[in-house]
Amino acid sequence: MSLIAPVEDGKFVESTSQSSLNKANESNNAMDKDAFLQLLVAQMKYQDPLQPTSNTEYISQYAQFSQVEQMNNMAASMDLQRASQLVGKEVYVKTTGSNGETKYVQGKVDYVVYENNKAYLAINESLYSIDDLDTVHDPEYLEAYKMATDLVERINKLPGINVISLSDAAEVDDLNKIYNDMSDYQKSFVAKEKADALKTYTDKIESLRNEENEEE
Repeated sequence: MSLIAPVEDGKFVESTSQSSLNKANESNNAMDKDAFLQLLVAQMKYQDPLQPTSNTEYISQYAQFSQVEQMNNMAASMDLQRASQLVGKEVYVKTTGSNGETKYVQGKVDYVVYENNKAYLAINESLYSIDDLDTVHDPEYLEAYKMATDLVERINKLPGINVISLSDAAEVDDLNKIYNDMSDYQKSFVAKEKADALKTYTDKIESLRNEENEEE
């Protein structure tokens, strides 16, 4: 985890990891058992001697606090279990900085840290609270999305259909092969107009090849 904070305009800038950790630490500052007991002792010490609080009320307060504490411990245990299942998976973490700006961090969960009843995800050597987890990605989805994105970017770089020539044939052939080798699931990530555009380019190249063969 980096110990160096970025600086902009002479001021330290809070990183996404710091934002997540700060928010988690704030939630950890809730009243614990020791603080509750101190408050209970103070309540007993400074109560009105003419109208003392009954022992039954004290017991009731402690029982309620114990129940809340057990629920918090159970939630923390479930968070740890959930976080442990994320190790090795690609996730998106959503954080909000002190200036209110929302940022997303994408990466693989390398390991999990459990501290002060809170689970933290280690992503790219930085820690993020499990509470800031936004999305868990399936590897098949990520692969399909990347393939489709790369394919569309290359299609967009092709010359206009009216000026394309046989010098572009190798690129068109390669794109056509990539698309044909994709599964139906992977093809579903390619917009129909882009698939149609690729077919138009493929047909145009085929037409140019036929014209060249006829001239020979």
